[in-house]
Amino acid sequence: MIDKIKEQEEISLLLDPPHEQREEWNHEILAHTAHFLNSLEKANAYYQNEDKGAGILNYNLSDEPARLSDLLSGLKSHIEEDGINPASGGHMGYIPGGGLYPSALGDYLAAISNKYAGLFFPAPGAVRLENMLLRWMSKLMGFPESATGNLTSGGSISNLIAVVTAREALDVRAADFHRLVIYLSDQAHHSLQKAIRIAGLGEAQLRYVQLDEELRMDNEVLRASIKKDQDAGLIPFFVNASMGTTNTGTIDPINDLATIAAEYSIWYHVDAAYGGFFKLLPELEKEFNGIEKADSITLDPHKCLFLPFGTGAVLIKNKKALYKAHQYTADYLQDLIDVEEEVNPADVSPELTKHFRGLRMWLPLKLFGIKPFRGALREKLLLAQYFHQEIQKVPGFVVGPNPDLSVAIFRYVPKSGDANAFNEKLIKAIQDDGRVFLSSTTLEGVFWIRVAVVIFRTHLNHVDLLLEIIKRETIELTSV
Repeated sequence: MIDKIKEQEEISLLLDPPHEQREEWNHEILAHTAHFLNSLEKANAYYQNEDKGAGILNYNLSDEPARLSDLLSGLKSHIEEDGINPASGGHMGYIPGGGLYPSALGDYLAAISNKYAGLFFPAPGAVRLENMLLRWMSKLMGFPESATGNLTSGGSISNLIAVVTAREALDVRAADFHRLVIYLSDQAHHSLQKAIRIAGLGEAQLRYVQLDEELRMDNEVLRASIKKDQDAGLIPFFVNASMGTTNTGTIDPINDLATIAAEYSIWYHVDAAYGGFFKLLPELEKEFNGIEKADSITLDPHKCLFLPFGTGAVLIKNKKALYKAHQYTADYLQDLIDVEEEVNPADVSPELTKHFRGLRMWLPLKLFGIKPFRGALREKLLLAQYFHQEIQKVPGFVVGPNPDLSVAIFRYVPKSGDANAFNEKLIKAIQDDGRVFLSSTTLEGVFWIRVAVVIFRTHLNHVDLLLEIIKRETIELTSV
């Protein structure tokens, strides 16, 4: 038996490489990432390869080890230089993530120490760090010190936690689920509808509240709808407001909706996944008036704090309901030491096993301070306004509402022919160029092109390049 153990030990020791091997790998990885970052200014924002990444399938798993240099070459060819390049300043499609360098270092440190940050007992400092970040976000949003929350993988899980907590807070019975009414606009992020279904509320009735001319939820229509439902014996349950819609970046009338929700004792949720951190800008304080009245808020640091994908947050005022919805324990956890002043992340989330994602947020915020984040957000705000102004100077182009945040929509209206079809060709031409990536949306049957200025590396030169590409491609398409 001893001989067999030692034989397998020799093999398993390969998983714990010596210092020399680690240094060799470190050198190769750092050289690879340095080249990637140093080449970003000349790199495409969008790559279209014929095999669509299928080449990575040649790197399937086997018993034999591979050389790191070969693997990095495969990553470069089949992943990094294929599809959207989310690290590029030219990526202005969707609501892109960031990818700050110190966040990668934070992830490296978290992976090396492999601290389990779900419970206080095994990692008290890690749990304190994550809760400290949540308290900072709560203070920023005007929430009381008694509020709590969770660092999630993103807005989808944050919205799910909010919906499930609301369900428990109102103590609704399953027999009444079909009577529940959830109020949202057709511009609400689809993760909310997904969360409703996963939360078991598929029978609840969804009311899509009419928008005003600025694409904001109409608060008076909401009030009338709630009153009508209440009179019909239904249960007004949940109001969702958007602090920056994904489609157009529009901000709903946060304070007016808060007043209505409070009047009817309805759970009020603000999905601020995109726009929440613009609260760092004093000039936008008015837009955030009333967000402190919400029962729950979704935030995505991987958007406007420029962190890597997989960094979300949810803030909840009703700590008791949050525990009621998510807290559970098991026999093997009987050694845990309960510390009342610190919330166990695993007690307020569907996740038990979780990555110590707090380091990827804390490290850049500490190394840079808050000031550069505030400056970057203000720059993005101004760049969206600049684009919105400049594209109107180009004959044939029309725009949507003035940007509330850093998303603008535009389209070309040809003198003849199908405008929607023309704009579909235009965005394809922009994407085929590759230097800038944009996305599109359809509002009430009208095809619009979106410009989302969110990447911290996007600057004036990128927006000017975009305007040049649009002008050139429009001339080519109209001359056909």
